[in-house]
Amino acid sequence: MLQPNNPANAALLVNINGAILPRDQAGVSPFDSSVQNGDAVWEGLRLYQGRLFRLDAHLERLRRSAALLRYQGMPSDATLVSELRRTLAANGMRDRVHVRLTVSRGIKYTSGLDPRINTLGCSFFILAEHKAPVYDNASGISLITAGQRRPFANVLDQHIHSCNQLTSILAKIEANAAGADDALLLDTEGMLAETNSTHVFIVKDGVVRTSTTRACPAGITRAAVIELCRRHAQPCEVGHIPACELKQADEMFVTGTMGEITPVARLDDHAFTPFPGPVTSLIAAWYRALTTDPEQGTRLVD
Repeated sequence: MLQPNNPANAALLVNINGAILPRDQAGVSPFDSSVQNGDAVWEGLRLYQGRLFRLDAHLERLRRSAALLRYQGMPSDATLVSELRRTLAANGMRDRVHVRLTVSRGIKYTSGLDPRINTLGCSFFILAEHKAPVYDNASGISLITAGQRRPFANVLDQHIHSCNQLTSILAKIEANAAGADDALLLDTEGMLAETNSTHVFIVKDGVVRTSTTRACPAGITRAAVIELCRRHAQPCEVGHIPACELKQADEMFVTGTMGEITPVARLDDHAFTPFPGPVTSLIAAWYRALTTDPEQGTRLVD
């Protein structure tokens, strides 16, 4: 899956620490921690008819990630919401928009790793793009099982939603080389973790199953799917899923803000049939309805 270059984004205005600038004129200091060390946290947000879906949950996860990294001078939620509103207004955006909100440890007074040389507080960056769901949710996607593994918290805490995505990039390179859309990653014990960019669900004998978050972040879309299953009395389990059970599943789908609910057509050499699966299709319909619920979003654009 290669995202197309959308001409509508050619003249975007981006937000750098409150300054609204053309995308080609925006600059980030080489002393910023995001540049120096990949030391930044981020959230992907989606705008539906003027509302950012589950914005409060995204801001909570952003703040939790920053706290785990002991950031000082984190912008308030009110500041970030105000700047998100300004950015969307400057671009005239209302729907079919993806927003990447990033907060870094900030600017260092000299290059280096030590957080003590960051004395000016955090930096923030807001990039809003015209972007429909990035996967083909009708035809589905293909996955390969990557050689890369997701580590546990004693190696790298996956609950830090970090811009340092080296494991995901290496897994995506594997997928590209194999001609697949994305890569499925196991944890270091051979259990399902996630893909390089989404959470994974399987369906077996009518039961929806997904991994724990011991080796992946707690996804906002993932949480919504689990809630929808419980609301509609759809059996759903969270637990350890060994690799050997993945190709025995009747259905597989992935979830994320960038792509919403996407059926998986193939994992390695195994095709899932029938396709798309009936439970996947049902959950996708529930999710589409959820995104139109005014209570599920924060209105930033009239």
